[in-house]
Amino acid sequence: MTAVLTAPLPVRAAPAAARTRWERPALAALLLATAALYLWNLSSSGYANSFYSAAVQAGSESWKAFFFGSSDAANSITVDKPPAALWPMALSVRLFGLGSWQILLPQVLMAVATVGVLYASVKRQFGSAAGLIAGTVFALTPVAALMFRFNNPDALLTLLMAVTVHCVLRALEGAYTKWLVWAGVALGFAFLAKTLQAFVILPPLAVLYAVCAPTPLRRRLGQLALAGLAMVAAGGWWVAIVELWPASSRPYIGGSQNNSFLELTFGYNGLGRINGNETGSVGGGGRGGGQGGGQGGGWGETGIDRLFSSDIGGQISWLLPAALVLLVAGLVVTWRAERATDALDSMARAAFLAWGGALLITVVVFSFMQGIFHEYYTVALAPYVAALVAMGASVLWEERAAVAARLTLAGTVLLTAGWSYVLLGRSSDYLPWLRWAVLVGGAFAAAGLLLRRTGLAAGALGLAVALAGPLAYTLTTVNTGHTGSIVTAGPAVAGGRGGPGGFGGPRGDDGRFAMPPNFRGGPQGQNQGRNQFPGGGTGAMPPGMNQGGQNQGGPQGGLPMGQPPTGTGTGPTGTFPGTADRGGAGGPGGGMGGLLNGANVSAAAKAALSKDAGSYTWVAAAIGSQNAASYQLATEKPVMAIGGFNGSDPSPTLEQFKKYVEDGRIHYFIAGGGMGGGMGGGPGGGGTSSSVSAWVTENFTQVTIGGATFYDLTSPKA
Repeated sequence: MTAVLTAPLPVRAAPAAARTRWERPALAALLLATAALYLWNLSSSGYANSFYSAAVQAGSESWKAFFFGSSDAANSITVDKPPAALWPMALSVRLFGLGSWQILLPQVLMAVATVGVLYASVKRQFGSAAGLIAGTVFALTPVAALMFRFNNPDALLTLLMAVTVHCVLRALEGAYTKWLVWAGVALGFAFLAKTLQAFVILPPLAVLYAVCAPTPLRRRLGQLALAGLAMVAAGGWWVAIVELWPASSRPYIGGSQNNSFLELTFGYNGLGRINGNETGSVGGGGRGGGQGGGQGGGWGETGIDRLFSSDIGGQISWLLPAALVLLVAGLVVTWRAERATDALDSMARAAFLAWGGALLITVVVFSFMQGIFHEYYTVALAPYVAALVAMGASVLWEERAAVAARLTLAGTVLLTAGWSYVLLGRSSDYLPWLRWAVLVGGAFAAAGLLLRRTGLAAGALGLAVALAGPLAYTLTTVNTGHTGSIVTAGPAVAGGRGGPGGFGGPRGDDGRFAMPPNFRGGPQGQNQGRNQFPGGGTGAMPPGMNQGGQNQGGPQGGLPMGQPPTGTGTGPTGTFPGTADRGGAGGPGGGMGGLLNGANVSAAAKAALSKDAGSYTWVAAAIGSQNAASYQLATEKPVMAIGGFNGSDPSPTLEQFKKYVEDGRIHYFIAGGGMGGGMGGGPGGGGTSSSVSAWVTENFTQVTIGGATFYDLTSPKA
């Protein structure tokens, strides 16, 4: 593409007068089908990730908690992310009341919006059929079906990333400042969803515009500067308010060690994810050695094949090889300057560069980051893969008269069918006939694509083959409830981790729960020595953490596949009304004793905390956010999360906690939860939660309510 063009670039799509009658009905059908699919069985996940659901409940009760993203309505501490992703859910709960459906509905609507953005963007250059394919591929991506029905920040982030790419492409058509500024706004707001991950795609998009926009270089650079200012304003206004707000009158910034959002942004949630130095995290704040050739700490091997591994491949990689092949093919086809339609191909080429650049840089970052990495992070790739598959297939279809184009299409179908066969084979008992049907169907489709007369039927068969595996995984995902901090789409796979119950780490080859390898202190009993905590030592789990190493209830640590968590579950900590036991590793208390999943709350415990609740600022305090969240969601009353998510944040200090107790602001202390279990105090927290726990146990009488251990902070020992 020439560096400077003086006129707006035309688009390839047909004008409105020439559009066929089926386009709008087809788009409406796609959007409605996406909504219906993602709404199906939506409440089966209950409160999903209790950590964020508690913050949503708090935000629905307190506008201050809403603004800061506090874990409780009394504003003791925030979640470890900025609050933008919580805002739509909190507004929904404020309008319609607290419940699973109310929390997750905004996420589903974001999925529908993402499909619409992909359709609009791809259709503009490649036609309605390509737009529909892009939307369909995205909707049937298993990890998208997981995360757009879950309450983590990734759904909003993914939507805004797609919006950003679309706006950049609109700006490129005529060097339109307005569209480039909107791209900056989208990127800035994405920062308020998941901090620095929003900026991963910024370099390729900025370079693309600087080189290819049809306007003089000086104006291009000025436009980029203006878009940068819009990005800073859209994301920085909240940061500025938080940093300038007196720390004494706002909640502690969860995930930080110095009560600073900037520290959280550039440390635990920023560079720490890249280099593995994440002070206060479950990894203990240091880089752990990886296994095999890569260094991934406790979060799997790093390397270019990471996204194709046993635990990640089934989430996103079904069409990733096809997207890479079609990216190259699309660039080759659209780069032929001698073509009469080169002006049209300029924007098509820009689309390949924009979506392809976003894909490649995100793949590289995900493949080699050494800090915390969860399988569901890969949902960020879903729009890029969907767009590239649709655009590449469309361009090659137009060129199918050429032998090279037909060979590329046929080869891509064969590659996709073969990779689907491998992915489906990783779950030996999961629809064993499907992988053979995909393989045989792929062979027939590839052969048909080589014959021009059977091209249309072969193309339809090839598309069906490519989507068969993702469709099966997606249907399994929407039919299964998912809870906890670590969840995965589809069925259990050999060597995978996560699942509906939210395991605290990877699974071994035998399917048993296995903590990240840089964890030490795990029991050598039922888990056969697999649980370890930082440092590589052995021994007993800290008090208060679940000792039952065997997986409870099903192949992925939750209920058996296909059984949504409904009814009433029971366990050592009692019952949790409205939900069954969905605990991950270790049983009813959730993964790692409430660190990665919530605890079950008995009717007796709920009644005790609710009694005279109006007399206290916090009806209880518990170590770790997941533990506190369970009781807060059960009672809809503020519960203080000592130490934040991991129990490792220095909030509150022992002196602050003593003052709260002296002033009669906290009723109960709940034992258990957090990195240190009943003893509290994860790595990096300076022993704050440990000292609080020790002071409570020394000075207050232990009582058992509904099978759980409480300390009444209004009744000190004699």
